[in-house]
Amino acid sequence: MTRLAVDPRPAAPDPDPGQIGDDRAGARQGAGSRRSATWLHRIRRDGILTLFVLPGLAVLLVFHYLPLLGNVIAFQDYLPFLGIGGSPWVGLENFGVLINGDPAFLRALANTLIITLVQTIFVFPVPIAFALLLNSLLSERVKRAVQLITYLPHFLSWVVVVAVFQHVLGGGGMINNWLRARGYESVDLITNPDAFIGLITAQVIWKDTGWATILFLAVLSTVDTELYEASSVDGASRIRQLWHVTLPAMRGIIVLLLILKLGDSLTVGFEQILLQQNAVGRHASEVLDTYVYNNGVVGGNWGVAAAVGLVKGVVGVALVVGANRIAHALGEAGVYQR
Repeated sequence: MTRLAVDPRPAAPDPDPGQIGDDRAGARQGAGSRRSATWLHRIRRDGILTLFVLPGLAVLLVFHYLPLLGNVIAFQDYLPFLGIGGSPWVGLENFGVLINGDPAFLRALANTLIITLVQTIFVFPVPIAFALLLNSLLSERVKRAVQLITYLPHFLSWVVVVAVFQHVLGGGGMINNWLRARGYESVDLITNPDAFIGLITAQVIWKDTGWATILFLAVLSTVDTELYEASSVDGASRIRQLWHVTLPAMRGIIVLLLILKLGDSLTVGFEQILLQQNAVGRHASEVLDTYVYNNGVVGGNWGVAAAVGLVKGVVGVALVVGANRIAHALGEAGVYQR
């Protein structure tokens, strides 16, 4: 017959709930003090590096965070000669263009969403494909030459880029002069409202594709070559290697850039579009940024423009946070860790 071992020691009394709460509070305070001590230690250890960071923090504070206080004019009938302190408060009246569905605002919103959708589909994948193409080149000399040529347009201002496209595709541009010289009918894409979205999409691809490949090439350079060798030994083709080795290595940076693109979805090229707005008309080219400019700076409706800009910023932040949560749910790091 099996005997059960009995512990001769007396049973411990039930813990006091109040004592448990005190212990947890003490543990939290201890963890907080340890974190503070760690931060102080890092600041003392990296003091020189911290000093180098201070100018950048000052720029962010002065030019990015302090101007946010100016959003208060979204709730005022703001007049520049009265200033923020003297302008009368109107509450949510300036948000009426959003609530009541102002036709000009709705047209600008629709154009913004269409341009964002088109550029996400046709612009975002181009640097990925271009980086994969460059990474497949065996000659380093050819790769560097192609990179140099494609990087250069990024450093051109939009004024120069728009002028280049006008001289090539405009009514008196190179292509139309060539067509007329051979008896063909000219095609002016610069002033055609129906071709405007395609035109600005082509401009973005030409200007920023080379520069956008830098991040993808940096990620591709970290992929272990032994993975390709092992997959090749297993009989994997180049397509299989691309699908099972290369793209998984790029997944993190692709998700990150997609989240940032989503947060920036209501912001499209302000300067690029404003430079070409007179050629195609505001009906086809008005977006939220140009709507804010035309109503605020040009039209003097500062409060309405600030209200639209404020809502646009809040929606952008909400999209980034939501997309980042989805990325965490799918196992990706996203923009920031939890």
